[in-house]
Amino acid sequence: MNEFFLMLGLETWKPLFTALLLPPVPFLVLMFFAGRMMFRRRGLAWFLMLLGAAGIWGSSTLIVGEGLLRVLMPPLRALGPADLAQLKRAPGSPKTAIVVLGGGRDLYAPEYGMSNLSTISMERLRYALWLGRETGLPVAFSGGLSPGAPEGPTEAEIAARIAAREFGRPLQWLEGNSRDTGENAGRSLALLGPEGIERIVLVTHDYHMARALNAFDRARESSGRSWVLVPAPLGMLARMPWGLGAWLPSHAGAYKTRLVLREALGRLAGA
Repeated sequence: MNEFFLMLGLETWKPLFTALLLPPVPFLVLMFFAGRMMFRRRGLAWFLMLLGAAGIWGSSTLIVGEGLLRVLMPPLRALGPADLAQLKRAPGSPKTAIVVLGGGRDLYAPEYGMSNLSTISMERLRYALWLGRETGLPVAFSGGLSPGAPEGPTEAEIAARIAAREFGRPLQWLEGNSRDTGENAGRSLALLGPEGIERIVLVTHDYHMARALNAFDRARESSGRSWVLVPAPLGMLARMPWGLGAWLPSHAGAYKTRLVLREALGRLAGA
């Protein structure tokens, strides 16, 4: 599906289609059609109206968000001390690079007087640089401009500036042409292949990791090379106990529901 959008030059429409497919829009559309049917098929109209209202309520609760999280996203674990020890350079080990995936930018941050990475991208960059310091591995950043974004510095360019100036750890490689996760994978492997990299430590948030691994698996198959992928997730979404409050609408519930469904749609579309 993602390739279809790119082929037709409709990549700038992807954010719009995503917004239309995620709650509460589908339930609002359902209630609109129910209202149109109220004077012709009153019973069906009331059923659809109640179904739409229940959908809006449910998609704003933690009980639904948590349920979708447990069904659609396999649990991941963070890298521990033993994992870091294995990743450190040793004779005979695969040539390894850390690849961090961008997650957005702010074209202009008034407090800095220049462009900045989004909170999501900053969290990923910080963790990748920390991993690089702990293991001695070089770090690559992959991130261009998302579809429909205004022109300006890419995520990779902003990340390079922040890594060097604020963390004192320059990035080894920059990939600034990708527009989504699928292109992150393909362009990153194309960049690192000639460098002899055989193993990639993939840094992204845990909710995004399944989609990222799928994209890198597809890119690996297309390249015909046997890359080793090591997931390095961060920002684990907590699996919360289901109490009474989980049945009530909340910002946390709506956020988690939309986040999980958005990742599932992206994985399905191959974006």
